[in-house]
Amino acid sequence: MTELVIDVEKLNKSFGDKHVVRDFSLQVRRGEIYGFLGPNGSGKTTSIRMLCGLLKPDSGRGTCLGYDVNEETASIKREVGYMTQRFSLWEDLTIRENLDFVARMYGMKHRKDAVRKALEELKLHQRQNQLAGTLSGGWKQRLALAACMLHQPKLLLLDEPTAGVDPQARRDFWEEIHSLASQGISVLVSTHYMDEAERCHRLAYIAWGSLLANGTPDEVLHLFNLATWEVSGSSARLAELTHKLQARPGVAHVTAFGNTLHVTGEKDADLEAAIAPFRGEPELAWRKARSTLEDVFIHLMSAAPENNAP
Repeated sequence: MTELVIDVEKLNKSFGDKHVVRDFSLQVRRGEIYGFLGPNGSGKTTSIRMLCGLLKPDSGRGTCLGYDVNEETASIKREVGYMTQRFSLWEDLTIRENLDFVARMYGMKHRKDAVRKALEELKLHQRQNQLAGTLSGGWKQRLALAACMLHQPKLLLLDEPTAGVDPQARRDFWEEIHSLASQGISVLVSTHYMDEAERCHRLAYIAWGSLLANGTPDEVLHLFNLATWEVSGSSARLAELTHKLQARPGVAHVTAFGNTLHVTGEKDADLEAAIAPFRGEPELAWRKARSTLEDVFIHLMSAAPENNAP
């Protein structure tokens, strides 16, 4: 399962005078779950759509599923399942009716068998006669996944699929995604959740149209060798401390996590010197912490020059 499903280099896309994606290059293997992270408007959705043939790049080259991303987009789209962030099926139809309608749109010859299989595999058969509009967010999500899997795609594109879904439904959804990946289906998923990022095989972080980092979660975590200290105390004292620390050299950023702060810097010695004046305060508890993916992504955001935004 090491064959490349996606292999592109230097893809660019502009809308008017706005350069949304800049020289984007990426490789995705068969059965790989690739997470795309970045702020809203960063170009991650545009990048994914170019990879999957849903949007033609202005320049650049490469292949997806063996097809040219510039010349064979129609062939790519036939083998891609696309699940949008917003539920886009028909709320006044039942689960079964929705799936049957989608199967008709694909022109599937054995649509009844395909619908029955989708109902069983996504555990929807017991609710098949329930109107889609009455489903919870988690069940709507499951229905949307069943619909985009009907034509047995080789590549799944999931655009923030768990937004607004409860934690248990998110966990169940990711179990389904890993099950599909184990069958050789490749998955591109955009997300803002760090726990979901850690469930991906590989990650790409995009800001202002540029790919800033990519690799396995562990590789991305160790790209910058950030130093991090955690400090806890009263909320009032931590709010005051935040302002003081942000102004000190050696501190890259200060981030609140509940009743603690993560104080992060690029160099361990410089960071220790920056926090030294506050280490002896009895109302504060300090400990050296392991940097997290969230620390890394916050650092990437703060380091990326905003005046380079398209």
